[in-house]
Amino acid sequence: MDARTTEALAWPDAEMVEAFVIDVNGVPRGKWIPRDRVQDLQVKGVALPRSIYALDIWGRDVDEAGLAIGTGDPDGICLPVAGTIGLVPWLGRPTAQVMLSMVEADGSPFYGDPRQVLAGVLRRYEAAGLRPVVAVELEFYLIDQHRSATDPLRPPNSRKGRWHGWQTQVLSIAELHAAEPILSDIFRACAAQNIPADTAVRENGPSQYEINLRHVDDALVAADHAAMLKRAVKGIARQHGLDATFMAKPYGDCAGNGMHVHMSILGKDGGNIFVGSGEQPADALRHAVGGMLTHMADSMLLFAPHCNSYRRLRPGAHAPTRASWGYDNRTAAVRVVTAPRAATRIEHRVAGGDANPYLVLAAILAAALDGIEAGLEPGAPMQGESGIAEYEKLPINWDEAIGRFERSDFIRDALGAEYRHLYAATKQQEQAEFRLRVTDVEFDAYLMTV
Repeated sequence: MDARTTEALAWPDAEMVEAFVIDVNGVPRGKWIPRDRVQDLQVKGVALPRSIYALDIWGRDVDEAGLAIGTGDPDGICLPVAGTIGLVPWLGRPTAQVMLSMVEADGSPFYGDPRQVLAGVLRRYEAAGLRPVVAVELEFYLIDQHRSATDPLRPPNSRKGRWHGWQTQVLSIAELHAAEPILSDIFRACAAQNIPADTAVRENGPSQYEINLRHVDDALVAADHAAMLKRAVKGIARQHGLDATFMAKPYGDCAGNGMHVHMSILGKDGGNIFVGSGEQPADALRHAVGGMLTHMADSMLLFAPHCNSYRRLRPGAHAPTRASWGYDNRTAAVRVVTAPRAATRIEHRVAGGDANPYLVLAAILAAALDGIEAGLEPGAPMQGESGIAEYEKLPINWDEAIGRFERSDFIRDALGAEYRHLYAATKQQEQAEFRLRVTDVEFDAYLMTV
């Protein structure tokens, strides 16, 4: 543990420390620790059940994952993650936060921790003398806190008729002004927690925004930033009497929430290996894209983890349905950006805002490295939207994505066989719950008509 971590955990103004891990679904879970117990946290870590990493989206144990039932549900040791310490400005009581990561008794990584899954992929990069540079863009909606079974979702202030909530207003400066109090507090919270928030834009949907994070040359830290940004956005929204959602498709007829990932790779000399000669990018970039496209279908369950995720994936919605690529083409699954030349990079546009950033980055980076090492070719790039039918169709329903994932040798090699089983078991349990629920649309369509 570095000196900064020790100093931050002894924050003199904090009465409590909120210590948490990030579970299989990207949900923070943990406990509050009194300030007088901080020394124990620093020296011994925090004991949490290993099964905390295998909870479904409703927070229930996933029995088939094998971490709870039949094991005695033992604890693991969670250690503070340097760089994740900061004050929690949206809480009334002075509180600090620290993210945790679980290790085995001998100090080795615990396979069920998504952060450790990504760390395993990065060790492969280190062995190859390579270092990914990553930035994440996250979209979200601000929504009214007043909800009911018959009116579950509405934009802020729409009940009072003061705002035309269904008007697109993409990239509107006036809409940024309207949301200035909450956006400014989000950026202040990011500064307090060392989250490198960069730009904010008004997106396509009603009260939908995007915040971009700056590039960092540590993909594990980039995932930490994304996880903490989601916490900050939700916390500040509640402080302002609103909610924020990263749900992939909260409105059926409006834009979905995406998690776009920008990445390049530094070589042994510290240079960007994607930069080629002349007008053409390097072979390494082409092979990285080839790996991403080759393994995209198998990885779809990580990019679209939930039942609702697949509502976002439809043709013409700027959410890819085929494993396609192109130069500066936002309709492709993988967009290659070559200007400025020194910043040549890949933008991976498949994942939803509801995905776990550690697992999204693990899948993208493992696929890119596989493509580079195997010399995989991506085929011809898309020109506009022509030729899209030539690319592999992605699994755009939950059932198919689960099947591809649990049979995938690539996922087994990238994430580990044990984690492949844990993740698939979680999704199968969630899917089984949805199959028990009959929707209001089905009652409306069929109850009295068939």
